[in-house]
Amino acid sequence: MVNSRIAVTGSTGLIGTALVRSLRVDGHDVVRLVRRPARAGDEVEWDPKRGYVDGAGLVGCDAVVHLAGAGVGDHRWTEAYKQEIRDSRVLGTEAIAQAVASLDVPPKVLLSGSAIGYYGDTGDRAVDESAPPGEGFLPSVCVEWEAAAFPAEEAGVRTVFARTGLVVGREGGAWGRLFPLFRAGLGGRLGNGHQYWSFIALHDHIAALRHILDTPSLSGPVNLTGPAPVTNGEVTAAMGRVLRRPTLFAVPAPALRIALGDFAEDVLGSQRVLPRRLLESGFSFAFPGIDASIRAALR
Repeated sequence: MVNSRIAVTGSTGLIGTALVRSLRVDGHDVVRLVRRPARAGDEVEWDPKRGYVDGAGLVGCDAVVHLAGAGVGDHRWTEAYKQEIRDSRVLGTEAIAQAVASLDVPPKVLLSGSAIGYYGDTGDRAVDESAPPGEGFLPSVCVEWEAAAFPAEEAGVRTVFARTGLVVGREGGAWGRLFPLFRAGLGGRLGNGHQYWSFIALHDHIAALRHILDTPSLSGPVNLTGPAPVTNGEVTAAMGRVLRRPTLFAVPAPALRIALGDFAEDVLGSQRVLPRRLLESGFSFAFPGIDASIRAALR
């Protein structure tokens, strides 16, 4: 896309901030959807809980990138917060998809966030986009989340679900919490450390989103993970190497369950997810390995 108008939800998060910056550097006109009255020319009001989107702000958009959703690891998983996780994704996606479908001239593409939580615990088994959903809370949320985009698909809009893995970034997400601990010499494996973590460098994640926007043949689910998932134990060792800190501490599984509630099962679960469709579409990773991804985050 050249000099396009692109709408983005979740523009203040780790991924959204980096994406907006990347798009604007390349000359694209970016409008940000905000959950309050618009105060600037680049803002569009929306309220996902009420299902409201100021559709006039989407007129002329070539693409909509929908990244908004409550942070999975931001709070202990109480029943109330699990409902917030679900509603923020499903209701928000329904609102965006319906707004897109209602436009006289809809955008060419809706790129909607999703997660590798779709696959559940895969153990040592590698999976790609052809795998069915797993069992449990996050897989059920991801199924509903993706289904909520149906109005846009029905309207003929190319709809892509970016099933995101663990993004290696310094300023947010899981790694935003890990870096201070490891720098202080307090980092270590979680549980037995054998569980696979499907990571992706923030730089590669943004490049992959841009690649999807520019690749008309891509629709449906696309895994945004690096090509070589590693175990939590290997992540721990890599953090120690790159930061030159000891990694002697370990958090036993029972302690994680006390601290995190139901979310602990997902932290301790294993997801070995491969980006088959990205690779087949010609995407090239700048930071395919864990050490390189960590170093990229520290630049």
